Amino acid sequence: QVQLVESGGGLVQAGGSLRLSCAASGRTFSTYAVGWFRQTPGKEREFVARITWSGGATDYADSVTGRFTISIDNAKTTVYLQMNSLKPEDTAVYYCAAGQIFTASARAFPYWGQGTQVTVSS
Repeated sequence: QVQLVESGGGLVQAGGSLRLSCAASGRTFSTYAVGWFRQTPGKEREFVARITWSGGATDYADSVTGRFTISIDNAKTTVYLQMNSLKPEDTAVYYCAAGQIFTASARAFPYWGQGTQVTVSS
């Protein structure tokens, strides 16, 4: 099993920044990639960014390209999502997920954290 714990969410004004962290433990070696997703009430989880554990490949949703950066620490235990120039439409619960495939599909990720709330005020 893989355990994921997100942190770093909060309330920020539009134009501000937040850095989310996803601490991974357990059998992380059984997974290949980590993704960040977000969800608002009544909507499906939306892909935000993904990265391989090696850090060699990254990908972003069009809506966050140029504003968000995904990265992994040297110990390969924590995945970060640096969010700059935040907009009210970025408000959501943000989840990290781990899986065996480098994909933007939420259904392909078997391991999920509990989520962290990000609220951007206008």
